[in-house]
Amino acid sequence: MSPNENPEELTSLVHVPTEAEAAPIVDALKAAGISATMTGGFTAGFIAEAPGDISIQIFKRDEAAASEILKDFKADNAAIDWDQVDVGEPEDE
Repeated sequence: MSPNENPEELTSLVHVPTEAEAAPIVDALKAAGISATMTGGFTAGFIAEAPGDISIQIFKRDEAAASEILKDFKADNAAIDWDQVDVGEPEDE
């Protein structure tokens, strides 16, 4: 971070297409003590010429640590073979 940057300013860590993808990342950041939030949820689901996305926002002061957590999170979840995960049977309505 340069001396002129405000460590209390928000910055975008990553953009993902859905809230379902953003929530576990935000949870992992919060579990590590990093304040994080997601923005763009209202527009991410719209079908349009320029679809929205979810931005995960953190404080600039946490950028280096958050980047490491994100890298570890992606590595941990890349190993999941979702074709082998048993999610159970659909519930009857």
